[in-house]
Amino acid sequence: MCRGCGAIVGAGQTECAVCGASTTKSNAPTRPVADRETIRFARAILARPYKFTIILLVANVFVFLLMWQSSGMTSAGLAGFPWPVLTAYGAKVNVLINEQHQWWRFVTPMFVHVNLPHLLVNMYSLWVVGPYVEKLYGSTKFVVFWVVTGVAGVVASYHTVVSSDTQLGSLARFLFKTNDLPSAGASGALFGLVGVLFVFGIKFRHELPEGFKRAFGTGMLPIIVINLFIGYLGRGVIDNAAHLGGLVAGAALALVVEYRRPDEKPGVALIWQILRVAALTLVVISFVKVAQHFRDQPRLSIRDQTVLDSNDTTAAFPVFGKAMSDAHEAFNRVLHGDSSGVDVAIKSLESAPQFDPESAQLIERLKALLIRAKELKSLPAPSPSESPAADSSKLQQAEKELLQEFGSWKKDYNRWLKTAGKTHSGLVDETTSPTPNNSTQ
Repeated sequence: MCRGCGAIVGAGQTECAVCGASTTKSNAPTRPVADRETIRFARAILARPYKFTIILLVANVFVFLLMWQSSGMTSAGLAGFPWPVLTAYGAKVNVLINEQHQWWRFVTPMFVHVNLPHLLVNMYSLWVVGPYVEKLYGSTKFVVFWVVTGVAGVVASYHTVVSSDTQLGSLARFLFKTNDLPSAGASGALFGLVGVLFVFGIKFRHELPEGFKRAFGTGMLPIIVINLFIGYLGRGVIDNAAHLGGLVAGAALALVVEYRRPDEKPGVALIWQILRVAALTLVVISFVKVAQHFRDQPRLSIRDQTVLDSNDTTAAFPVFGKAMSDAHEAFNRVLHGDSSGVDVAIKSLESAPQFDPESAQLIERLKALLIRAKELKSLPAPSPSESPAADSSKLQQAEKELLQEFGSWKKDYNRWLKTAGKTHSGLVDETTSPTPNNSTQ
């Protein structure tokens, strides 16, 4: 009789015909008995389709190819896309959300990647993790999970950008950032899927076969801990807040959502169908907004010299400096009643080279200040029914606030000139290029 499975073994046979275990008395390890319940459960679950995992993978690759094409389809583009390309395709930039109300940047970053390695790592992770979640919960819930956890990751990243004057310790830098660099990547949503599987394994541990208990639930802890440790080592480059935001959102969803059990019919509640349509509609509308504002991004591609390499920055810096100086003078003149040079100054700013996201933000802020100053000085005279004193007081208050904002801009501009500006002006020998915050594992 076989010691492994209990089957009857004929005389002279050296191994069991059923399970293949050796029948000799040697110390060789025997083949373990299959967990039949795990096999039955796996066959019922893993035979289900995972079409939306493939659709999401193709969508991410498609966006990446568009970004590469906008970058000139060079090998340098594969190593890292220029800042304006990342911004044009929907990377998260707080200043654009706050000042230009580009809300779609909470959605689009989960389809945008910084470079080819970033894309490959995230798409491999999606290929490994995505099918399990989609097969367990169904395609409808999977789509909702992906969009909700991806948005949650971007929201977490948005709220962890603090003032550049904030002093951060080593642990605080794990989550918080003092620079508003473009942030993009699918791994906020990927961490969300990991959070779903983690809670799934714990929540349903009493009805899962042993094989699935070991794979999910606490079996996901090593993956979570290792990736968070990598994130700690890469703080300042990796957007850990996006990872944790997605992880927490995925865990929260799994706490309240039931999965499709092996014998359950594939029917889906109407509310989930509505949520899936809403999630996909949100994604589509967000990329429509990206397309609408695509041409609004000045100097988009490398061919348009949007981001200058180390050989061009020194030559281009005087152009940048002159545009900023002329705009500064135009601002002072308009406050004294001469707004004739505002439009010319704005055009100069729009054609000025950009060296990094902060220089681009400084240009946009100064343009906005010029426009507000011109509007302030062109206000109509008060009507007879209004008190001249009250109107004058309002005007003075508005001008005071404008001057305060200009003072804040000037402080940030001078700080940039003393730090990153030195690199681009040729005052230092070595150039450094900050890396975009990205949601990569």
